[in-house]
Amino acid sequence: MMKNFDCKKPYNNLPPLPPKADIETKKILKKTISAGRALAKLNGTLQNLPNPTLFIDTIYLQEAKASSEIENIITTNDELYKSLVADKKTEHAPTKEVLSYKEALWLGLEQIKKKPFINTNLCIKIVQCIKENNASIRTIPGTTLSNSKGEIIYTPPSGEMIIRDKLANLEKFINEEDKIDPLIKMALLHYQFEAIHPFADGNGRTGRILLLLYLKLSGLLDTPAIYLSDYIIKHKVEYYKRLKAVTENDEWEAYILYMLDMIEVTSINGLNRLKQIITTIEKTAEQIKNKLPKIYSKDLIDILFRLPYTKRQHLIDENIGNPKTVGNYLQKLEENGFLKSVKVGKEKLYLNQQLLKILESK
Repeated sequence: MMKNFDCKKPYNNLPPLPPKADIETKKILKKTISAGRALAKLNGTLQNLPNPTLFIDTIYLQEAKASSEIENIITTNDELYKSLVADKKTEHAPTKEVLSYKEALWLGLEQIKKKPFINTNLCIKIVQCIKENNASIRTIPGTTLSNSKGEIIYTPPSGEMIIRDKLANLEKFINEEDKIDPLIKMALLHYQFEAIHPFADGNGRTGRILLLLYLKLSGLLDTPAIYLSDYIIKHKVEYYKRLKAVTENDEWEAYILYMLDMIEVTSINGLNRLKQIITTIEKTAEQIKNKLPKIYSKDLIDILFRLPYTKRQHLIDENIGNPKTVGNYLQKLEENGFLKSVKVGKEKLYLNQQLLKILESK
């Protein structure tokens, strides 16, 4: 159904949620079942980990990296993990932006722990954390979205009150009880937030953080440890095509199916990666126990797999030993091939190459 839509005019008559279209077609309901099943498996595995928080930093950083990549903010895993652990602060602007995204995700999770709902104020806090400024709702008219050729493809709603009204409707939709399946609801709220485009910058990244917060709030994923942005990078052209088709022709089915596929594929990939990491932890623990029995402890293994890089201070903080003892431990671990030392400024970091390799595997 072709709408009388003009991409060069502010979309001030963006319809409120839920849409009038059929959002529970046979195809959608079928896909909801398989996506929900994959997500539940991932959730169950995360819950059954001896230390569910062990991989959280790593997973959030990977999501932050991928989400920022969608906005052409590129950094390497190595640069990212180094800068998180090293005392020397990174001067690499893209890496700083990715680290800010991770902080924003943590902030969002902390906020919904205190108040279990998503609202406009939370969105503003998130974007301010991402951008490290006092950004708020757009007040200056003239915001447009262009493609790579510089052609205008969409003009979001304009005027602060109009934007706030649309966000108020979105807030009500997200938080009220209804009979819409949470995964379908997640797809709807994502479209709406991106269509409102409430900020001058940082909308895409804020919108993707909201997806993770919603999965947590709706009880679908207790620990939102999932790389959704990775799927969007791999299917970026289709992502924007599907959003555009909803705006111009109310083509909700194809867009919702895309979002459900994102959940399913990402959950399956996440589960496989988690299994790989768990196997590697068990193998490494066994090898350290055999080769270096005096050094081995479960706490030490946890530290080595929390992030790809570690340093003496991490071991001291976990009461593994005094500075001299932990220095000897790290040296022995390197001599036996478990770690590789790297100098960053005056500091020595130790890299768990096996963990980094798993995180970088596609």
